[in-house]
Amino acid sequence: MRVAIGNDHSAVELKEIIADYVRELGHEAINLGTDTTQSCDYPLYGEKVGRAVVSGEADLGIAICGTGLGISLAANKVKGVRACVCSEPYTARMSRLHNNANVLCFGARVVGSELAKMITQVWLETEFEGGRHQRRVDQIMEIEGKS
Repeated sequence: MRVAIGNDHSAVELKEIIADYVRELGHEAINLGTDTTQSCDYPLYGEKVGRAVVSGEADLGIAICGTGLGISLAANKVKGVRACVCSEPYTARMSRLHNNANVLCFGARVVGSELAKMITQVWLETEFEGGRHQRRVDQIMEIEGKS
């Protein structure tokens, strides 16, 4: 699986740890984030990850900023993205299982590297359940089409 990973200046170190971990799990990690701690704007990187997923350049995306919130808001502006902020594995699992989330977001200032690895592993290993959940995901996507 190809996983696009984007980040702002607050998450350079965590991005590198997660990219290495994604590779350890047997996936390709595509670096779409900054590699410097010089202040930059997280919306650029949320959009990059979202566009990579929607275009098919990546199968899934991971976006990391200080809290995960800002970068998730930016990623969710890309039509076709379902980005979720997860600070623990249960929400990560449910975001894939029930919501078919295609971009995982978390905060470098919120979760430590080991917890981020657990969240990432659960998220990457969980498949969308479909069934009644597909109807709900379709409803979410219909809202996007009304904008």
